[in-house]
Amino acid sequence: VSSSVNACVDVVLSGVKLLEALGLEPADGKNHAVLSSGQDLGEAFTHFMQRGAAAERFFSDAAAFRDIARTASEHPAAQLYVGGNAALIGQKLATNPDLKILLCGPVGPRLHELLDDNVVVPPESMQERDEFHLILEYQAGEEWGQVRAPTANRFIFSHDLSNGALNMLEVFVSSLDEFQPDLVVLSGLHMMEGQSKEARQRRLMEAVASISDIPTDIPIHLELASMTDQDFMSNIMHQQVFPLVNSIGLNEQELLFLTQAASGPHASLGSWSGIPDVGVVSDILFWILKEHGKAAERASDLTRIHFHTLAYHILATVDGHWGNQAAAVAAGARAAGTQACATDTIDTSRVLLKAPREFLTSHTEAPAKISLNPDEPVVHWHREGISFHFTPVLVCKDPVRTVGLGDAISAEGLLYSEAYPQ
Repeated sequence: VSSSVNACVDVVLSGVKLLEALGLEPADGKNHAVLSSGQDLGEAFTHFMQRGAAAERFFSDAAAFRDIARTASEHPAAQLYVGGNAALIGQKLATNPDLKILLCGPVGPRLHELLDDNVVVPPESMQERDEFHLILEYQAGEEWGQVRAPTANRFIFSHDLSNGALNMLEVFVSSLDEFQPDLVVLSGLHMMEGQSKEARQRRLMEAVASISDIPTDIPIHLELASMTDQDFMSNIMHQQVFPLVNSIGLNEQELLFLTQAASGPHASLGSWSGIPDVGVVSDILFWILKEHGKAAERASDLTRIHFHTLAYHILATVDGHWGNQAAAVAAGARAAGTQACATDTIDTSRVLLKAPREFLTSHTEAPAKISLNPDEPVVHWHREGISFHFTPVLVCKDPVRTVGLGDAISAEGLLYSEAYPQ
């Protein structure tokens, strides 16, 4: 049983089709930090389409956004999906018939329809309007006016206030008494970045007070997502959220950002080149659990990190707190391969192996050198009371759907993880 805090409806549609449906003429590309009109939308979309770049923007005018969202969601070519990390994790867990999921987040009528029957939404979480996130896609070579897209990508925008303020967190925590979950999943902290520093700091303190009220015998997993503000990341890590949760899930961008924000190991690395180096990744994971995880001299509950990148996953755990790690990390890798290809099982003709065949387990201390053995795909090593379980991913060659892939991986890994009662 599990539960979570950001939810929306993802409306996926061709950007050119939406601009045409809105009656907008092609215009010159122009980058807007915030969108406030259809014209701004047209200019910003054109700007990024011209570069083949992805971008995400806030749309400030509520009434104008509502009209655009209505046009988009009712367009015959539009596809509507469950969106928001929390809802996606809940939806993934709900595919297991033995689980009941409590989802707290701003749930409107369309989202409620899209959710699995096993997902319970408390009445206080229901709202009369959906939070729509519009995902405007364009294909390589597609044209709009004078502009031609060099590569396929997407432009995302929303007017999403309730997720940004984590409005449903208190409702969520107050419904736990009745629901009695075996696991709590939190996500959506990254949505707070749109708020002023003061508002965000105040809301974070309230969130921390709320999370502290969750009974200590229920494991809490925090799913991180893309962030840009180093001070905010540092706050979440040092004073506030990390010590309160038992487990975190993140990808290579978030891991690098985290070590840069807190001056951890390999913090001088500007970006990954190609597949993230396993030794570098495991040094950073080791440091997070050693410096911010559970220890005799520190009030922290953090004992588990599930790291996922395209080519491989690593599950790092503090000894004595978790079991079944090999199955958990393997299940996450299997979920990545099947969900991206939209198949029920791994179709070997449609996947390939990108993981390194051999690697070093560290760059900061005497490392082990590991060679992959296809007969035993999960590799285990140990370092000062912390266990690492590594597995390659069978990567889908032509992915059908990549939105929410990290959430599916984390959910599946949690499903197989055994938390020892403390």
